[in-house]
Amino acid sequence: MHKIYKDKGKYDLLFQIPQILYSTLISKLIDTLIRNLALSQEKIVELKKEKKIYNIKKKTLKTLNIIRIKFILFFVCSFIILMSFWYYITCFCGVYVNTQIHLIKDSIISLITSLIYPLVIYLFICIFRISSLRMKKHSGRALYRFSSFLENYLA
Repeated sequence: MHKIYKDKGKYDLLFQIPQILYSTLISKLIDTLIRNLALSQEKIVELKKEKKIYNIKKKTLKTLNIIRIKFILFFVCSFIILMSFWYYITCFCGVYVNTQIHLIKDSIISLITSLIYPLVIYLFICIFRISSLRMKKHSGRALYRFSSFLENYLA
């Protein structure tokens, strides 16, 4: 707020870049946590691999209960986070009326960043994966493993 006041309301993109990066990293962390709550394909794949009918029935009930709990937690956490953000932004804009334009600009830049980030990551994954497939059998394994690492931990 003080920086906006000193700059007499002018928008300074270079000053905002660290805040935009922090925002992107924090939102990626929250996205990872919520994604772990929402996605359940690993449990279903485990269920598909089971051979014995008795174990399938047992695991099906257990898997359905786990998925049900994960979905409930997902919706509760998402609702709490959305309401918290809504309340914070409402209070912030109510107190600092003249900073709404800055908030909108920062939000748009953050949105664009969050749309470009996956594009860049998946582009690199694709490049490494295609390169590894075009190489000879043994020499492309390292690139393929690196692309798998990027896919699992960055995407």
